[in-house]
Formats: sequence, C-alpha cells, structure tokens
Amino acid sequence: MQRLSLFPAILLSLALSAPAAHAVDPAPSWLASWTASPHAVWSSDFLFPSNVPAVLHGQTVRQVARLSVGGPRVRIVLSNAYGKVPLRIGAATVALASSGSAIEAGSLRTLTFSGQPAASVAPGAPLVSDPVDLSVPDLARLTVSIHLPQASPVSTFHWDGRETAWIAPQDQTRAARIDDAPGMQTTTARLLLSAIQVEAAPGAQGAQTVAILGDSITDGATASLGMDARWPDFLAKRLAPHGVAVINAGISGARLLSDGMGDNAQARFERDVLAQPGVRTVIVLLGINDISWPGTAFAPRSKRPTLEELTNGYTQLIAQAHSRGVRVIAATLTPFEGALPGTPLSNYYQPEKDALRQQLNAWIRASGSFDAVLDFDALARDPAHTLRLLPAYDSGDHRHPGDAGNRALAEGTDLSRLFTNQSPRPAYKAVLR
Repeated sequence: MQRLSLFPAILLSLALSAPAAHAVDPAPSWLASWTASPHAVWSSDFLFPSNVPAVLHGQTVRQVARLSVGGPRVRIVLSNAYGKVPLRIGAATVALASSGSAIEAGSLRTLTFSGQPAASVAPGAPLVSDPVDLSVPDLARLTVSIHLPQASPVSTFHWDGRETAWIAPQDQTRAARIDDAPGMQTTTARLLLSAIQVEAAPGAQGAQTVAILGDSITDGATASLGMDARWPDFLAKRLAPHGVAVINAGISGARLLSDGMGDNAQARFERDVLAQPGVRTVIVLLGINDISWPGTAFAPRSKRPTLEELTNGYTQLIAQAHSRGVRVIAATLTPFEGALPGTPLSNYYQPEKDALRQQLNAWIRASGSFDAVLDFDALARDPAHTLRLLPAYDSGDHRHPGDAGNRALAEGTDLSRLFTNQSPRPAYKAVLR
C-alpha cells in the first residue's frame, strides 16, 4: 500500500523535471475574418428570384471576399447547411484577388481537406479546409475557386453577396482569370463559401472578432456592388489597426423571432456568431422585419409581434451570448417612413408599425439589458423629419442607407463601447513566400 501511495508523487516529480524542449507548442489562434451567413435557397414562387442555378455540374465557382484582419495563414469554410445530399469538391484554391476574376501572380495556393485535394461536404454540415501558407494583409481581397465535378443541387446560399461571382465550365480553379471563359455566367449570390479564417499574427495581443447580427441593412442591400461599402465593411476598416476582425452575419430579410429569408436569429445565433473563432462581441441590429413584414406580400396573414415578444427574443440572445462570455451591443432601429414605395412592399411602413419600433428603441436604450447601446436611430434620422432617414444617407428607398449612410453608421460607432483596453497595432502586411 505504501508503494502505491508513492506512485503519484513519482509521476509529479518526473513531470516537473521534464526538459522544456518537450513542451507542446501552443495551438495557433484563429480568427473569423470574413463570413457570409448561409441560408436555404427558396422556391421559384418567392417574391425575389434566387439568381443561382438549380444544379452545378462540372463547373467552377469563383468568388471574391474582402477580409477584415490579415495574418500569415488562412483557411476557408464551405457550407452544405441546407443540402440533402453530399456535395463533392473536386478541387479548391485561394489567391490574392486582382481585378475582376483575375488573381495576383504568384499568390495561388491549392487548398486541401484533411490532407486531400478533394472532399465531400456532408448534408447539413460545414467543411473546413486545412490551413495554407498565404500571408495576407489587413483588408485583403481574396479569390476562392471551387470545382464541383458531379451534379450538385444548389440548396444552400447567401442571396445578397454584394459581389460578382463567376461560374465557368470545367475545372478552372488554377486559371489566372475566368470571366472570359466560354459558357461563363455570373451571380451576386454566395455559393458554398461561408467563412474565411486567418491565423492571428505572431505576437498579436487581444486579437478578437466583432460579429454583426442583422438584416438587409447589415447585409448591405443597397450598397454599391463590389465596393465593400456596407456599414460592417467601413467598421472593419476602422477596427483593423486594433487587430480586431469584423464579420457580417447579416441576411437580407432576416428576423429576430421568425424565419424570413433565412432562419430566425435565435436559431442561427450559435452557428453564425458564437461558434465563429475569436468572437468576443456581437452587435445586434434586428427587429424591423418582425415589425413590418406582417400584412405585406412577405407575410400577408402573419400577426405582428408584441413589444414583450420582441424584448424576450433579445433577452434570449443575451443569455446565449453571456453564457459564452460574449458581449452584446444593441443598435436601435433606424427610421423608415415611406419605405419601399412603388414596390410590392409599399405597405411595409405604417404608423402603428413605427410606434412599435419606437417602443422597442426606448427599451433598448433604457432597459440596461445590453452591455452597450449604439443609437443608430439618432445617428441616421433627419433632424427636420425624425421618422425618415437623413436624405444624404438615404439610398432612395427610404428603408436602407446608401453608401454614405453606411459610412456614417460605422464612423458614428463609438469603438470604446465595443471593447476595452484595446490599443492600436501595426497593420498586418503580407509577404508572399
């Protein structure tokens, strides 16, 4: 019995005396630097066209995405979240983007998955690539090319990508450009690609990601195509010098409580925000579609939620986030009087809907439920007509800010509310090798 009791002490002594050379290097720290939240492709009778083919077969999809922060290595995440069958990936590459579909010479890298150049994305699942050595600067634009050799139903996408994507026949993953390929077609939706992650630069202190959970205002419904002019894009430019990444978890038509043009926020919060590496803060700008969809062509027979139902929905997000140590910042809902005139949604605005918006904004400001509040309502409204967007910020549809309005939302964000004790760091500069 005495010899047995000495055994733990002997093991502890051996562990303490083990040479330092045997210590395990810490795992690399990864950050989500760009995302496009996946959602299901809708049926052909929906109000808006999907703008994607029903099936991809023997084709290459090439997409461009602008990162927020850079680093020495990258990896991508593909999504088959709403698929019913496996999707076969024949080949995939990543490169620094040039103009259009072209890539920067010398930057092309072949992606592998568990060490193999081909893989399958299981139904309902993501697929994470192996890390690849590609040193990318802050705010870099990357080109990702994916070849699908077999018939692949398009069940999962991100409808409003605000970027041109190219679909070309055959395996074009290594082509210098594909926009001149015979049979090429384009879309502004995101296909398969749902995230790009970067390895935090060596010695980076306080590296973290801010996620923005929102609807079409966050998704950038009226932002200029291909110009990185959504308000999260402008915020990313402000935060990159601090080593803080920004990911856009907006979906046009998203709602807090009910499914819209994507799953409701409570259902997708874990996947699109909390599970993303490095997320320490989430900004929530949601609720206007919950208030305004009922009675429109989107939801003609739906009942408008009560203030209590809306606040309970927010409270659930707060509980989920705080259980993971994530700060929650709410943004007040922006004015929308006269929204979407001359469209099938011309009754999107009604005075009683706006009354509920203002009640919700009052709760956001005064409840003390959030770690901080961004008053986008006060920032975006016309002082001479407070129920409307400031004309200089209005895209013209009286619902969505234009590029100038998006810039104003980002520049009007008090960064001290997003994080504390965060000092600027030198921008990460890429060195191709």
